[in-house]
Amino acid sequence: MKLMKAVILAAGEGVRLLPITSNRPKHLISLGGKPILEHCLDALKACGVTEVILVTHYLGDHIRQHFGDGSRFDMKIQYVEQPAVMGTGNAVSLVEKLVGSEFVVVYGDLLFSSQGLANTIQKYVRDKPAGVMAVVPVERPESYGITEIDNEDNLKRIIEKPTPGQAPSNLANAGLYVFSKKIFSEIGKTKKSVRGEWELTDALSLLVSHGQSVKIVRLQKDDWFDIGKPWDLLDANSWVLKRKDHHVKGVVENGAHLIGSVTVENSARIRSGAYIEGPAFIGEGSDVGPNCYIRPFTSLGKNVRIGNAVEIKNSIIMDNTHVGHLSYVGDSVLCTHCNLGAGTITANYRMDGKSVKMVVKDKVADSGRRKLGVILGDNVKTGINALFMPGVKVGNDSWVGPNFTLYRDLPSQSMAMAKQHEDINEKKA
Repeated sequence: MKLMKAVILAAGEGVRLLPITSNRPKHLISLGGKPILEHCLDALKACGVTEVILVTHYLGDHIRQHFGDGSRFDMKIQYVEQPAVMGTGNAVSLVEKLVGSEFVVVYGDLLFSSQGLANTIQKYVRDKPAGVMAVVPVERPESYGITEIDNEDNLKRIIEKPTPGQAPSNLANAGLYVFSKKIFSEIGKTKKSVRGEWELTDALSLLVSHGQSVKIVRLQKDDWFDIGKPWDLLDANSWVLKRKDHHVKGVVENGAHLIGSVTVENSARIRSGAYIEGPAFIGEGSDVGPNCYIRPFTSLGKNVRIGNAVEIKNSIIMDNTHVGHLSYVGDSVLCTHCNLGAGTITANYRMDGKSVKMVVKDKVADSGRRKLGVILGDNVKTGINALFMPGVKVGNDSWVGPNFTLYRDLPSQSMAMAKQHEDINEKKA
């Protein structure tokens, strides 16, 4: 397979994932011990692609600091700064002088298998079209850019978020491409979309309308995962943990039980009486137990403390967060440096059994999940016996006081405290 450079688009703000993305780009959210973007680099490297150009914008300095020149990952990484969020077409146009006659383009906020990417590259090498586009079957075509394809796997057109029932197929744009340099002239001919951006898909449509061949590669559904809403992170974490090569390097005390595929990183400690069901990931320096229950599809970051008699289920707990004893965290995402007081409970199930809703970009969105807990931003603190209703989000640096039940989202830099009426009288003999 001929080696190519890859262009990774990593400029977006990830607004729908707030408050998680307040202090970090979406691409650096860690799943199973690695940022999303690092999983992307791993897939590229597995296909023999070792030279990468990262197009960044939002908190791009964070991405540069983490990946550097790429040598730590056995890759060569260059950076191009997109001056503003101006669309995927504009982002690709910035690398014209840095790539060869053919190159890979991937969206840096996706999870995809190396096999799916390899199939896309092989299609280009074999057929030499103007471009190759990967597609994947989806359950809700109205939420994606949907493709119409002829009988010879040529792209005919792309319809962005078609009206329900009007989609020509259920095959969505997967955000994996291989292009010749012909794409640049077509990008130059595109106009701003209704979003005020220059879209790469518009340039693809122009290629087709000008008689150029854009071939389609069908990915298996399990070869790809799109992260759009906060709850998608939970399924993405599961996707990663199921595919991970697990190992135990930390300390597991006598009386602790690891069941199934569990990673315990260096300097992590699993105390006696802890029961961990895999797949699960315990990061460096984390301290778990004693006598706690970590259920499947849980990822703990670095230096996480899980106290006595705590239960964690299907959740992401980021670096330096402390979950106090007698607490329950289910189907939730807790960002860095949170401190949960003893007895904190995240409810994750509605009493009527209906799917949990969450506010995303100021609109109520149905998660489609019967089990969904909370999203806590960075530096959130709770008092003892704090209680969160399903689907609640708490912004950065906020406090939820003892014995307080939070029914709605709490903005950053806020305090939610229960009012207390005291009636203290002298004891009578």
